[in-house]
Amino acid sequence: MKYDILIIGAGPGGYEMAAEAAQHGLSVAIAERDQLGGTCLNRGCIPTKALCRNAEVLNLLHDAEAFGVSVQGMTVDYAKAVQRKDAVVSQLRDGIAMLMNHPQITVLEGEARFVDAHTVTVGEEQVEAENIVIATGSAPKALPIEGAEHAMTSDDILAMTTLPKSLCVIGGGVIGMEFAGIFSSFGVEVSVVEFCKEILPPFDKDVAKRLRTVMGKRGVDIKVGAGVKAIAKSDAGYTVTYEAKGKELAIECEAVLMAVGRRPVIPEGVEALGIEVSRRGIEVNEQMQTAVPSVYAIGDVNGRCMLAHAASAHGTIALHAIEGKPCSVKLHIVPSAVFTTPEMAMVGLTEEQCKAQELDVTVKKGFFRSNGKALAMGETEGLVKLIVDNASRQILGCHICGPHAADLIQEVVMAMNAEASIDALVSSIHGHPTLGEVILNVARQF
Repeated sequence: MKYDILIIGAGPGGYEMAAEAAQHGLSVAIAERDQLGGTCLNRGCIPTKALCRNAEVLNLLHDAEAFGVSVQGMTVDYAKAVQRKDAVVSQLRDGIAMLMNHPQITVLEGEARFVDAHTVTVGEEQVEAENIVIATGSAPKALPIEGAEHAMTSDDILAMTTLPKSLCVIGGGVIGMEFAGIFSSFGVEVSVVEFCKEILPPFDKDVAKRLRTVMGKRGVDIKVGAGVKAIAKSDAGYTVTYEAKGKELAIECEAVLMAVGRRPVIPEGVEALGIEVSRRGIEVNEQMQTAVPSVYAIGDVNGRCMLAHAASAHGTIALHAIEGKPCSVKLHIVPSAVFTTPEMAMVGLTEEQCKAQELDVTVKKGFFRSNGKALAMGETEGLVKLIVDNASRQILGCHICGPHAADLIQEVVMAMNAEASIDALVSSIHGHPTLGEVILNVARQF
């Protein structure tokens, strides 16, 4: 049998595309060498979010006295938190298996290797398809430094069932900051070493600085503008040597996490087909099509935007291209979120990017400390920042540091996607008391 589409990788991009293609009546094979759900479900987004929820509850308990609640003798059972995380992952994985149990979908178990532009082998089986979609995702990267083998990856740290007394996180990006927040909440002494001048380099500097300040108050020792040189074993566990402001310094810790980004996972035989692979990943056009017309690449493997929801959007774009249909997905409007306490979220351009592009914009800010719902919740840390084009009045960017930022950002995503002006946002009635009123109050400043 020759399938209409063969998808290599059953992460969010792969399995959602398979389900959508099957709904359209196409025959689909999906190959997975590990477990359904890919990195996002099994070793990324979902397990970390489950632990983030535990951390959020612990943070509330730490602040309980402000609510008139006395919490004494509180103990942390990390093993139970891990059990809950595993249960959540298992339940969702079962849900994906049910989704793939469709008469138009065949699930293949094994490593996929290219034979030609329409054929791959999966284990010992040879599979043919009119179109092949590479959705193999990414794997953790490591710095090329002495002793890098002593550091855990994000996969390793999620597999732990006991807590270290101290943890040094190398990298202040999304992955590093989420784990720093989680383990600090569980009582681990956490240090973060970030090479750039500010944590979360892709985010707006105002909101990133606000998060760094808040996490610092919660006990996370964050060092920016610091380059790690080596990791060595020591009596305490490990010594992480880094350089900052021309000085060589060191951190003693029981465990080290390497969180310096991810690299694309390229299936065997890709380059032999004439598909271009750059440092970023597999090169594709705006339809997610490679240099070989019958082969597409979606998600982390093409390096365009390493987010699960971006992979899903890529799959929709690729499917529309395969079917010869127009697609209205706008890839320049993709929200990002960091599930720390408080949360961070962004969409569109940062103020720094607007300045670099010499755009004529106005920037306004508002703070959660003046919002009734935030005050009632006892979560007043953070701000909302909106960037608006002066000529069109359209929103070019939104940046949030505060409670439920990942949910709040979606209102602005929808407005930007609909090309609505800031005035349309102002004229929309917001419920009271809600956190969304912070966005409304900033919008009113324009």
